Amino acid sequence: MKYLPMLLAVALLACGPETDTATTPPPSAAENAVAPVAPAPAPAHENLSPAEFAEKMKGENVVVLDVRTPGEIRDGKIDGALELDFRDPQFATKLAELDRDPTYLVYCAVGGRSNQACELMTEAGFQKVYNLDGGYTAWAGR
Repeated sequence: MKYLPMLLAVALLACGPETDTATTPPPSAAENAVAPVAPAPAPAHENLSPAEFAEKMKGENVVVLDVRTPGEIRDGKIDGALELDFRDPQFATKLAELDRDPTYLVYCAVGGRSNQACELMTEAGFQKVYNLDGGYTAWAGR
């Protein structure tokens, strides 16, 4: 019986401080893994001044795309432009039917719709897309 207090003291010291492994789980494989690299964003389109737009029009395999309404086009357009009304409910479907290889020079009245059209085009995989900064208004006043 005289050794019982000594055995209890040795037993307590030998076990060391208590740790709570139930509340601190080991790191998971996901935590140890390297985060995946996000895919590169689609190439952004570029805004061009009327002079830069006119220069690009001289290139090979270029399509000028007018995304204004038929009513706006009646007041004038850039010669040879393909008409595709941005406000047409079928716009996205018609856009998807276009060949992705040419360089596209896109314009609207002042640049807002054509900017949106360019964003849709780059998201859809078009690689060479340019927006006329200021739209047809800037083009006509150049």
